[in-house]
Amino acid sequence: MTPLWWMVAVSVLSWLGAAAIVGDAGNPEVLYGMGAPLLAAAGTWIVTVITHRSRPERVTNVLIGGLAVKAVFFAGYVVVMLRVLDVRPRPFVFSFTAYFIALYGFEALLLRRLFAEATRSAGE
Repeated sequence: MTPLWWMVAVSVLSWLGAAAIVGDAGNPEVLYGMGAPLLAAAGTWIVTVITHRSRPERVTNVLIGGLAVKAVFFAGYVVVMLRVLDVRPRPFVFSFTAYFIALYGFEALLLRRLFAEATRSAGE
């Protein structure tokens, strides 16, 4: 589960760096923008690893099902943040978008590595 800790550590450190740079101009919106993408990427990674260990043939179905759940989750999260909590839209949307892209890019690399290792071990 080391990749999970990398996701969390890099996200938190980048948020601390951004908070130090922008100060009150971007907080707490930058933190809120990081929250949902980090939670979703971490959850996806945990479920994927567990599924891959027990039933690797089910990983694609799990990822597709997770996509539907995450679409609803993200839509609700953004609405709550912008309409209910009334966060400032610019720093929140910028942060949300940046963390979403970065975390899912990292997750794609991790999935590629996971599948490549499985393919190598199957060929041995």
